[in-house]
Amino acid sequence: MTQRAITALLVASVLLLVAATGCIAATEEKNEPVSPADEAYARGLAEYEAGNYRVAEERFTEAYTLYKAAGDTDRALTARNGIFLANRTIMEYPFDRSAAEAALREGVPGITDAAIAEWLDTRAQTIVSENETLYYADVAMNYLFAHTDEMQKLNVSGVDFDYVARFAWAEERPKGTGPYVNPVRYAGVERLEIPHEALPSTGILKIWFPLPVETDAQRNVTVTNLSAPDYIVAGPFTTGEIGYVYSEIPAGAVNGDLVLTADIAFTSFEQIFEDIDPAKVGEYNTSDPEYLLYTRSERNIEITDAIREKAREIVGNETNPHLQAQMIYYHIIETYPYSLVPHLSLDTREPKVAESTHMFETDHGDCGTQSMLFAAFCRSLGIPARALGGYQMIMAGSPGGHFWAEYYLPGYGWVPNDLTVAEAADWVVMPEEKRTAFKDYYAVNLDPARLVIQKNVDAPMDPPLPDDVVSYRVVRQSPAIISDTADYDIEIFCTSFTISLEAID
Repeated sequence: MTQRAITALLVASVLLLVAATGCIAATEEKNEPVSPADEAYARGLAEYEAGNYRVAEERFTEAYTLYKAAGDTDRALTARNGIFLANRTIMEYPFDRSAAEAALREGVPGITDAAIAEWLDTRAQTIVSENETLYYADVAMNYLFAHTDEMQKLNVSGVDFDYVARFAWAEERPKGTGPYVNPVRYAGVERLEIPHEALPSTGILKIWFPLPVETDAQRNVTVTNLSAPDYIVAGPFTTGEIGYVYSEIPAGAVNGDLVLTADIAFTSFEQIFEDIDPAKVGEYNTSDPEYLLYTRSERNIEITDAIREKAREIVGNETNPHLQAQMIYYHIIETYPYSLVPHLSLDTREPKVAESTHMFETDHGDCGTQSMLFAAFCRSLGIPARALGGYQMIMAGSPGGHFWAEYYLPGYGWVPNDLTVAEAADWVVMPEEKRTAFKDYYAVNLDPARLVIQKNVDAPMDPPLPDDVVSYRVVRQSPAIISDTADYDIEIFCTSFTISLEAID
C-alpha cells in the first residue's frame, strides 16, 4: 500500500471516529487508540482538502511537534512535509482585500477606485482560504502588464531598448551557414550558498545542481572544478533533456557555510529561421519516440479538450504546421498579456492545475507559462513543441531566469520563439514599425544571449525527486535541495544561488 493510500485511510478513520464520539478513543478492544499527533495530522489533511490552508499549516505544525516529542521520526517527517505543502500553497497570496487595494494604489499612480474594483473582482489572481479571498503578491505589477499604456508611462526613461533589441534590429544578419550563426562563447561560475546556521546538524543534504546542457544552439559545454567531488553520486550530466549533477552531502561533513560551485563554459549560437518555406516542411514520423514525447500531455503542458478546441479555432482551415505555429505565437502575444504567476502554489496545490491550463483559464502567464501554453496548443495539433528553461543575457546585468519555446519542423529542425521577450516591446514607447520588427524576429529567431539548462519543463532527472517530498518540480533554474532533518523549507529559505557569466569571444 502506498503512503498516500495509508494517509487517506488514516484520515477517514480518524474523522469518522471524531464525528461519531466527539473524542478520540478506542471503540473496540481490537482498535488502536488514535494519538493526538495522528488526530492533528488528519485534521491538517482535512483542512487542506477543505481549502483552509492556514489552519492546515497550524494542524500539521501541531502534529510535527507531537511526533518529534514522541520520537516518531517517520511521521514527524510526513507532518513536516505537510507544513511545507500548506505554506507553499498560500505563501504567494499575502494580501486581503484592503491590502490588495493599497498595493494597487501604491504601484499604479493615479489608478481609480473603479479600476481597482474591476481588477480585483474580475482579473486578479486569487486563492480562497478559510472562506477569505486572498490576492497574489504581484497584483499591482500584473495590472501594469495588462495596461501597457500605464506601463509605458513608468518606462519613459531607464529602459535601454536599443540594447535589448540589438539582435532583432541588427541592420545586417550575421553571416554563416544557417540557421546557427553568430557564436558567442560564455564562461562563468554557478554558486550555491547555505549559511552554516541554516544547515541541519544531522542527516544528508540531497542536491540536484543545475548545469548547461548540449543543444543544437548551445554547444561545447564544459563543466569543471565541481565542489565536493567526493559526495557526487550522479553526473555531471550535460547531454539529454536536462543538465545537472546530483550530490549527497552529510550535514556533519560541512564546516562553516555550505558552498557549492561549478565553473561552466559553452558556445551559444543565434538562431535564424526566418526563411522557412512552408511548402518545404516535411512529413512527421508519428512513431518516432521524440515525436511522441513532444506531442503528449504532461504535468505542466496539458492537452485538454478545451485546448484542442481553441487551437483549432486559432488556426482555422490552415493545415501547414509552420503556419499554424506562427498563428499560435501571434495569438498568444496579442491575447494573453504577460503577468507574474504564483508558481510555488501552482506546483504544490492539490488538485494539480497545469501551468498551461492556468494561463488558458485565467489569462495570466509569465515566460514559462506562456511557453507552456504555446507548446500545449501546438501539441494538440500534432506539432512537437517544448518549453526550454535557463537564463537570458538579453538584458543588461546579471543573467535572469527565463523560459522560451520551440516547435519542430521536418526538414528544418527545432524552430525557436520567445513570446515574452517579444511582448516586452509593448512595455515601452517606440515606433510601431520597430515594435513589429522586434516581434517578428522573435517569432522564428533567437538571440545567442542564452544559457539552456533544460530542454523542456518537468524534465526528469536520475535519481528523480522522490514523490513524497515537497520540491519545486517544474524547472531547474536553481538547485533542488532536500533534507529529511531540516525543520524549515531549506529549498526556499536561507539559500542563495547565483550565476555569473561573461562573453569571452
